[in-house]
Amino acid sequence: MGVDDLCSLLEDYSQIYQDIRFRDSKLVVDGTNLAYDLYYRSNLDQNHGGEYLAYQVQVQALFKALADCGIKPYVVMDGGSGASDIKLDTLLDRARGKVWRAQGAALKGRRADILPPISTKVFEQTLNNMKVPLVRCFGEADCQLAALASDWCCPVLSGDTDFYIYDLPAGLLHLDHFQWESAKKSPTRSYIPCKRYTTSSFCTFFNIDRQLLPVFALLAGNDFVNIREMNWDQNVLAGRQREIELSQTACLEGLLRWMRGFQTIEDTLTAAMDLMPNMSQQAQTEVQTEVQKSMLEYRLPSSSLRGFFSQGTVPSLPAEMLSCVPDWVRAPLARGELGADILDLLVHKRKILPTQVEHSDLQSSNLTSRPIRKVLYGLLLGRGGGKVEEVDRVGTKPASVKVQPLADRAVRLRVCLETLGVEVEKLEGVPAHLRLPVAVTRYWLRRANPEPTLLKALYLTHSLIPLITRSICVPVCWQGYSNSIFRPLDCVVAHSFNQWQACLKDASQLNLLLCKPLPEPHFAWLYQGRLVHRRQKQLLNREPEEILHSPQFRRLYRRLLGAVTQPDPGANRRAGGPEAQLRASMEHLHLNTQDEEEEEEEEGEEKELGGAEDLDQGSDWPRVTVGTRYRTKDRKDRSRNPELGRKQEWEGWG
Repeated sequence: MGVDDLCSLLEDYSQIYQDIRFRDSKLVVDGTNLAYDLYYRSNLDQNHGGEYLAYQVQVQALFKALADCGIKPYVVMDGGSGASDIKLDTLLDRARGKVWRAQGAALKGRRADILPPISTKVFEQTLNNMKVPLVRCFGEADCQLAALASDWCCPVLSGDTDFYIYDLPAGLLHLDHFQWESAKKSPTRSYIPCKRYTTSSFCTFFNIDRQLLPVFALLAGNDFVNIREMNWDQNVLAGRQREIELSQTACLEGLLRWMRGFQTIEDTLTAAMDLMPNMSQQAQTEVQTEVQKSMLEYRLPSSSLRGFFSQGTVPSLPAEMLSCVPDWVRAPLARGELGADILDLLVHKRKILPTQVEHSDLQSSNLTSRPIRKVLYGLLLGRGGGKVEEVDRVGTKPASVKVQPLADRAVRLRVCLETLGVEVEKLEGVPAHLRLPVAVTRYWLRRANPEPTLLKALYLTHSLIPLITRSICVPVCWQGYSNSIFRPLDCVVAHSFNQWQACLKDASQLNLLLCKPLPEPHFAWLYQGRLVHRRQKQLLNREPEEILHSPQFRRLYRRLLGAVTQPDPGANRRAGGPEAQLRASMEHLHLNTQDEEEEEEEEGEEKELGGAEDLDQGSDWPRVTVGTRYRTKDRKDRSRNPELGRKQEWEGWG
């Protein structure tokens, strides 16, 4: 949701805002928006996979500042696209844009606002550790956020322009003007300087009726309805046409001036339709229907979240979700233990995979963890649940792929470890908080075949975790750099680390679904992008022992490396590649592998045809058979780009 350029318009008329000293109040926080905004504002790495420990420090600092000022935050997170799926086109457009931006970031080294994959998990885990109240909605959170703030008569903290439209009694504190880092501290009257926005101030300034604000948002164009094509500006503001062409904010101001002459929603919509003379009557009826449907999003219901925050009562599922969402999923979802994409999997059987910064000539790093996701899909959907549509990139284009779930629900620890191909004996002697990352890393070694220095660089940072647990501050070498010089990535190294993060993200989701048979790690400790990349370069000419000076750190490093690299006693008895091994090891779950065999036959047939793509006639999204397109592309890439081919040439650990 949101109205483009509305923030810019308000900056031109800053008198609409009210300067306040915010303290001693409840505050409803748009958690999803804040998680993104805080990472981007912190000037942390985006291109090397993220700097999670420094990000955790920022999250802790913000919420400590709130506590110091007597502010009680209640964080509300999005829970997927909701039952209506009305924003699917918007989500797919965003996916396209991210793929192109990620490619540019990989080649030029500049930031492109690509959020590292585990950032939201770090944000939520940090708040849970700080005992900050947090809830995940069963769909988009905006309406519930606004309803809760209205019930409590407290402001909302967000950067989403939709909250300029909701009629909030205590207003909006926009993140652009929330100066938490400049909090004024005193023993009795600490406060955060900020600016408050209210709809009454906005409507008074522009002289429009408050009930017309949703109409303004819809005519201006937001995620729900986009009718910018209407030529109202040519009819109403002909004298300012040149200014309108130069400035979108002038266009918004012109729309507000035009709306001054109307008192009711119906009159405004009727007049707006008159400004689209080339639209058929049927099309106008459809637009009006969509407008009226979308306006319901701005009408605030009674809050379903008050009971959760006061008594721990899990909100009820929307009626349209009851048939496809198991009751046992509700509580862990609401507590933020399960990711927002779980509901989209259950309701729409679709997962839009995260975009990472990597060279488009390399296959998507998300493919490495697809076998893990197949088991996760099986646990959620059960036998006969059908295929899941995964949206991922192929080259620089998003592609939609149907993926067959692999497993039914079964024994917890055994399922998790066998999915990762790890025997429980391999984890003996590994610290509890590192068992899941070690299991993930063993899986990554088999599936991605990374260069040895990458594993060593990863475990050099993991071996320093005891330093973090004893310190109240982040080691200097782990912090973000405010004046870092942008440099192009080593795309092969970045791609391998992206694969590791994809595996960790999906394996942690599987572990949560199985009720944590492996302890949940501290995600902020596990990966610091630029540090790991620097260590990898150092290891090209140095041994790890030359970098680790403490005997304690060396012992932990050797223990982790040994747990990951020791041979599997059953490896020589297995045949048929990693996926065949996975299927064989999970026969006790009564898996239906017929669909898998049919997929392999289809892959073989398409391979004979040269791995060609088809286009679905009803969509511009290419449909590809799992695996085949990438094998063909890899062969082409190796001949066209020898530098990118070196990843396929690594020969393990000999």
